[in-house]
Amino acid sequence: MADGADDPSVHWVEPRLRAILPLDGFHLSHSLKKIIVSDRFRVTTDSAFADMVALCAAPADDRPTTWINPVIKASYDRLFQLGHAHSVECWQDGALVGGLYGVTLGRAFFGESMVSRARDASKVALAHLVARLMVGGWKLLDCQFITPHLASLGAIEIRQADYLARLYSVLAGGDGGAALGAGARTGGGATGGAVPSPPFAAGDWDALDAFGAAAAPDFGAERATGSPPGYVIAQLLTKTS
Repeated sequence: MADGADDPSVHWVEPRLRAILPLDGFHLSHSLKKIIVSDRFRVTTDSAFADMVALCAAPADDRPTTWINPVIKASYDRLFQLGHAHSVECWQDGALVGGLYGVTLGRAFFGESMVSRARDASKVALAHLVARLMVGGWKLLDCQFITPHLASLGAIEIRQADYLARLYSVLAGGDGGAALGAGARTGGGATGGAVPSPPFAAGDWDALDAFGAAAAPDFGAERATGSPPGYVIAQLLTKTS
Protein backbone atom coordinates (compact mmCIF):
# COMPACT_ATOMS: atom_id res chain seq x y z
CA MET A 1 0.00 0.00 0.00
CA ALA A 2 1.05 3.62 -0.52
CA ASP A 3 0.28 6.55 1.76
CA GLY A 4 -1.26 8.38 -1.18
CA ALA A 5 -1.50 8.51 -4.96
CA ASP A 6 1.62 10.67 -5.15
CA ASP A 7 3.66 8.61 -2.68
CA PRO A 8 6.54 7.02 -4.66
CA SER A 9 7.03 4.22 -2.12
CA VAL A 10 5.08 1.05 -1.34
CA HIS A 11 4.56 -0.23 2.21
CA TRP A 12 3.93 -3.89 3.05
CA VAL A 13 1.14 -4.44 5.58
CA GLU A 14 0.28 -7.71 7.35
CA PRO A 15 -2.78 -7.21 9.57
CA ARG A 16 -3.05 -9.10 12.83
CA LEU A 17 -6.69 -9.76 12.01
CA ARG A 18 -7.37 -10.78 8.42
CA ALA A 19 -10.71 -10.52 6.65
CA ILE A 20 -11.83 -13.44 4.49
CA LEU A 21 -15.14 -14.22 2.86
CA PRO A 22 -15.95 -17.94 3.09
CA LEU A 23 -17.25 -18.92 -0.34
CA ASP A 24 -20.05 -20.95 1.25
CA GLY A 25 -20.98 -18.04 3.50
CA PHE A 26 -21.82 -15.25 1.04
CA HIS A 27 -24.90 -13.40 2.31
CA LEU A 28 -27.33 -13.01 -0.58
CA SER A 29 -30.10 -10.76 0.71
CA HIS A 30 -33.50 -10.74 -0.95
CA SER A 31 -32.93 -7.23 -2.26
CA LEU A 32 -29.49 -8.06 -3.69
CA LYS A 33 -30.86 -11.19 -5.32
CA LYS A 34 -33.51 -9.09 -7.09
CA ILE A 35 -30.86 -6.70 -8.37
CA ILE A 36 -28.68 -9.53 -9.66
CA VAL A 37 -31.57 -11.32 -11.38
CA SER A 38 -32.73 -8.08 -12.99
CA ASP A 39 -29.34 -7.70 -14.73
CA ARG A 40 -29.34 -4.03 -13.84
CA PHE A 41 -25.61 -4.02 -14.61
CA ARG A 42 -23.78 -5.57 -17.52
CA VAL A 43 -21.05 -7.61 -15.88
CA THR A 44 -17.77 -8.43 -17.60
CA THR A 45 -14.48 -9.93 -16.50
CA ASP A 46 -10.97 -8.93 -17.53
CA SER A 47 -12.28 -6.61 -20.25
CA ALA A 48 -11.14 -3.33 -18.65
CA PHE A 49 -8.56 -4.23 -16.03
CA ALA A 50 -6.53 -1.02 -16.23
CA ASP A 51 -9.70 1.07 -16.20
CA MET A 52 -10.92 -0.80 -13.12
CA VAL A 53 -7.68 -0.14 -11.25
CA ALA A 54 -7.86 3.52 -12.29
CA LEU A 55 -11.47 3.77 -11.09
CA CYS A 56 -10.52 2.25 -7.73
CA ALA A 57 -7.67 4.77 -7.48
CA ALA A 58 -9.74 7.81 -8.47
CA PRO A 59 -10.68 10.23 -5.67
CA ALA A 60 -14.30 10.41 -4.59
CA ASP A 61 -16.39 12.47 -2.18
CA ASP A 62 -16.05 9.83 0.53
CA ARG A 63 -12.39 9.07 -0.29
CA PRO A 64 -10.32 12.09 -1.33
CA THR A 65 -7.08 10.09 -1.51
CA THR A 66 -6.08 6.52 -2.31
CA TRP A 67 -3.41 3.96 -1.47
CA ILE A 68 -2.95 3.06 -5.15
CA ASN A 69 0.07 4.85 -6.63
CA PRO A 70 1.71 4.51 -10.09
CA VAL A 71 4.06 1.76 -8.87
CA ILE A 72 1.11 -0.33 -7.71
CA LYS A 73 -0.83 0.35 -10.93
CA ALA A 74 2.11 -0.76 -13.07
CA SER A 75 2.72 -3.85 -10.90
CA TYR A 76 -0.86 -5.06 -11.13
CA ASP A 77 -1.00 -4.35 -14.84
CA ARG A 78 2.01 -6.63 -15.25
CA LEU A 79 0.38 -9.31 -13.10
CA PHE A 80 -2.71 -9.06 -15.29
CA GLN A 81 -0.61 -9.49 -18.43
CA LEU A 82 0.91 -12.61 -16.89
CA GLY A 83 -2.54 -14.02 -16.05
CA HIS A 84 -2.17 -13.64 -12.29
CA ALA A 85 -4.67 -10.81 -11.79
CA HIS A 86 -8.33 -10.44 -12.74
CA SER A 87 -11.09 -7.87 -12.67
CA VAL A 88 -14.88 -7.92 -12.54
CA GLU A 89 -16.52 -4.88 -14.10
CA CYS A 90 -20.06 -3.50 -13.82
CA TRP A 91 -21.38 -1.30 -16.61
CA GLN A 92 -24.47 0.87 -16.86
CA ASP A 93 -25.48 2.78 -19.99
CA GLY A 94 -22.04 2.07 -21.45
CA ALA A 95 -20.14 3.53 -18.49
CA LEU A 96 -17.94 1.65 -16.02
CA VAL A 97 -19.70 2.23 -12.71
CA GLY A 98 -18.10 -0.26 -10.34
CA GLY A 99 -16.33 -3.51 -9.80
CA LEU A 100 -13.21 -4.99 -8.28
CA TYR A 101 -9.82 -6.45 -9.05
CA GLY A 102 -7.49 -8.89 -7.34
CA VAL A 103 -4.61 -11.34 -7.62
CA THR A 104 -4.56 -15.13 -7.73
CA LEU A 105 -2.10 -17.57 -6.22
CA GLY A 106 -3.03 -21.19 -6.67
CA ARG A 107 -6.64 -21.52 -5.55
CA ALA A 108 -6.53 -18.38 -3.41
CA PHE A 109 -7.91 -15.07 -4.65
CA PHE A 110 -6.75 -11.88 -2.97
CA GLY A 111 -9.19 -9.02 -3.42
CA GLU A 112 -7.24 -5.78 -3.75
CA SER A 113 -9.87 -3.07 -4.17
CA MET A 114 -13.51 -2.57 -5.06
CA VAL A 115 -15.52 0.49 -5.99
CA SER A 116 -19.04 1.71 -6.69
CA ARG A 117 -20.02 4.72 -8.74
CA ALA A 118 -23.61 3.47 -8.90
CA ARG A 119 -25.57 2.01 -6.02
CA ASP A 120 -25.00 -1.71 -5.46
CA ALA A 121 -22.44 -2.05 -8.27
CA SER A 122 -19.69 -3.38 -6.00
CA LYS A 123 -22.10 -5.82 -4.34
CA VAL A 124 -23.08 -7.23 -7.73
CA ALA A 125 -19.42 -7.49 -8.75
CA LEU A 126 -18.57 -9.35 -5.54
CA ALA A 127 -21.50 -11.72 -6.04
CA HIS A 128 -20.29 -12.55 -9.55
CA LEU A 129 -16.76 -13.04 -8.20
CA VAL A 130 -17.89 -15.45 -5.47
CA ALA A 131 -19.89 -17.50 -7.99
CA ARG A 132 -16.89 -17.57 -10.33
CA LEU A 133 -14.55 -18.74 -7.56
CA MET A 134 -16.99 -21.40 -6.39
CA VAL A 135 -17.41 -22.93 -9.83
CA GLY A 136 -13.71 -22.59 -10.63
CA GLY A 137 -12.51 -24.53 -7.60
CA TRP A 138 -11.06 -21.71 -5.52
CA LYS A 139 -10.88 -22.30 -1.76
CA LEU A 140 -9.97 -18.91 -0.28
CA LEU A 141 -11.18 -15.35 -0.86
CA ASP A 142 -8.96 -12.90 1.01
CA CYS A 143 -10.54 -9.49 1.67
CA GLN A 144 -7.58 -8.15 3.68
CA PHE A 145 -9.41 -5.72 6.02
CA ILE A 146 -12.96 -6.01 7.37
CA THR A 147 -15.45 -3.23 6.67
CA PRO A 148 -19.17 -2.98 7.55
CA HIS A 149 -19.88 -3.34 3.82
CA LEU A 150 -17.95 -6.60 3.55
CA ALA A 151 -19.28 -7.91 6.86
CA SER A 152 -22.85 -7.43 5.61
CA LEU A 153 -22.00 -9.72 2.69
CA GLY A 154 -20.54 -12.48 4.86
CA ALA A 155 -16.90 -11.52 5.44
CA ILE A 156 -15.35 -12.49 8.78
CA GLU A 157 -12.10 -11.74 10.64
CA ILE A 158 -9.64 -14.44 11.68
CA ARG A 159 -6.28 -14.30 13.47
CA GLN A 160 -3.14 -13.91 11.40
CA ALA A 161 -1.87 -17.38 12.40
CA ASP A 162 -5.17 -18.98 11.43
CA TYR A 163 -5.18 -17.11 8.14
CA LEU A 164 -1.68 -18.35 7.30
CA ALA A 165 -2.66 -21.91 8.23
CA ARG A 166 -5.64 -21.71 5.90
CA LEU A 167 -3.59 -20.16 3.10
CA TYR A 168 -0.82 -22.76 3.31
CA SER A 169 -3.40 -25.55 3.39
CA VAL A 170 -5.01 -24.23 0.21
CA LEU A 171 -1.65 -23.86 -1.53
CA ALA A 172 -0.78 -27.43 -0.52
CA GLY A 173 -3.95 -28.70 -2.15
CA GLY A 174 -6.35 -28.80 0.80
CA ASP A 175 -9.54 -26.84 1.37
CA GLY A 176 -8.17 -24.76 4.24
CA GLY A 177 -10.79 -25.85 6.77
CA ALA A 178 -8.79 -28.40 8.72
CA ALA A 179 -5.75 -26.18 8.91
CA LEU A 180 -7.76 -23.35 10.41
CA GLY A 181 -8.90 -25.58 13.25
CA ALA A 182 -5.43 -26.98 13.78
CA GLY A 183 -3.91 -23.52 13.91
CA ALA A 184 -6.43 -22.47 16.56
CA ARG A 185 -5.69 -25.52 18.70
CA THR A 186 -1.94 -25.11 18.60
CA GLY A 187 -2.11 -21.44 19.48
CA GLY A 188 -0.47 -20.06 16.37
CA GLY A 189 1.45 -22.85 14.64
CA ALA A 190 0.61 -21.27 11.31
CA THR A 191 2.12 -23.65 8.81
CA GLY A 192 2.02 -27.02 10.51
CA GLY A 193 5.19 -27.87 8.51
CA ALA A 194 7.11 -26.56 5.54
CA VAL A 195 5.60 -23.79 3.46
CA PRO A 196 4.27 -25.21 0.15
CA SER A 197 6.32 -24.39 -2.93
CA PRO A 198 5.02 -23.63 -6.43
CA PRO A 199 3.66 -24.77 -8.76
CA PHE A 200 0.30 -24.74 -7.00
CA ALA A 201 -2.92 -26.27 -8.29
CA ALA A 202 -4.72 -23.25 -9.76
CA GLY A 203 -8.38 -22.38 -9.88
CA ASP A 204 -10.17 -22.16 -13.23
CA TRP A 205 -11.22 -18.54 -13.85
CA ASP A 206 -13.19 -19.45 -16.99
CA ALA A 207 -15.16 -22.38 -15.55
CA LEU A 208 -18.16 -20.17 -14.74
CA ASP A 209 -18.52 -19.17 -18.38
CA ALA A 210 -18.81 -22.81 -19.47
CA PHE A 211 -21.19 -23.50 -16.60
CA GLY A 212 -23.31 -20.50 -17.58
CA ALA A 213 -23.49 -21.61 -21.21
CA ALA A 214 -24.77 -25.01 -20.10
CA ALA A 215 -27.19 -23.60 -17.51
CA ALA A 216 -28.53 -20.89 -19.82
CA PRO A 217 -28.61 -22.29 -23.38
CA ASP A 218 -30.54 -19.21 -24.56
CA PHE A 219 -27.66 -17.02 -23.44
CA GLY A 220 -26.51 -16.26 -26.97
CA ALA A 221 -23.99 -13.87 -28.41
CA GLU A 222 -26.56 -11.10 -28.59
CA ARG A 223 -26.85 -11.19 -24.80
CA ALA A 224 -23.22 -11.93 -24.02
CA THR A 225 -21.88 -9.87 -21.15
CA GLY A 226 -18.73 -11.76 -20.25
CA SER A 227 -20.46 -13.28 -17.22
CA PRO A 228 -23.53 -15.53 -17.07
CA PRO A 229 -26.96 -13.90 -16.65
CA GLY A 230 -27.99 -12.86 -13.18
CA TYR A 231 -30.42 -15.70 -12.57
CA VAL A 232 -27.58 -18.21 -12.96
CA ILE A 233 -25.45 -16.29 -10.43
CA ALA A 234 -28.38 -16.04 -8.03
CA GLN A 235 -29.07 -19.79 -8.26
CA LEU A 236 -25.45 -20.60 -7.43
CA LEU A 237 -25.35 -18.21 -4.48
CA THR A 238 -28.75 -19.24 -3.13
CA LYS A 239 -27.25 -22.64 -2.39
CA THR A 240 -24.72 -21.01 -0.07
CA SER A 241 -26.84 -18.40 1.71
